Amino acid sequence: MGIMEILNDIWNGFSDLMGYLWANSDLVAFVVLAAIAIAAALYVVTAKEVVHSAFYLALVFVCVAVTFFFLEAEFIGVIQMLVYVGAITILFAFSIMLTRRYIMRPGGDGDE
Repeated sequence: MGIMEILNDIWNGFSDLMGYLWANSDLVAFVVLAAIAIAAALYVVTAKEVVHSAFYLALVFVCVAVTFFFLEAEFIGVIQMLVYVGAITILFAFSIMLTRRYIMRPGGDGDE
């Protein structure tokens, strides 16, 4: 078995893999979306900044909405985007930003 046969086998395997991925591009897109959603969900619970956690939660909600689009449930996906991403996440972000102002005041309790 010569070097050209080995290279030809590698090339044929690579082209078969690329053909499979191209034929199943929806599967590839779903796996990438699921990986982003899982990573964002892990960042929601491990981020040190609460505001960052709220925006990672928004990313998780967007991934869920896009998953609904993959399932051809467009109405539910749009409602997910409007209600959860548009309203709930912004409510979390504003409430965190408004309450953190008093907590972060230098000098302790801040009754002065």
